[in-house]
Amino acid sequence: MGVTRLKRKDRKNKARANNKVSAIKRLLLTPVIKNVDMDELRAQFGEAPKNKKEETAEASAE
Repeated sequence: MGVTRLKRKDRKNKARANNKVSAIKRLLLTPVIKNVDMDELRAQFGEAPKNKKEETAEASAE
C-alpha cells in the first residue's frame, strides 16, 4: 500500500507558517519609541479631566 501526500494541504500549511513568521519579522522591524517628551504630549491633548470625587470635594470646600 503506497503512501499518498496531500500536496494542497501541505502547501497551505507551509504558507500559513511562512505568513506567521513574516508577520513576526515585520513587527520586530518597527523601532521602539524612546525619549518621549511627556510634557509636550500633555500640551497637545490639553488638561486631563479631573475625577468627579475631586470636583465635588473642591465645590463643597468653597
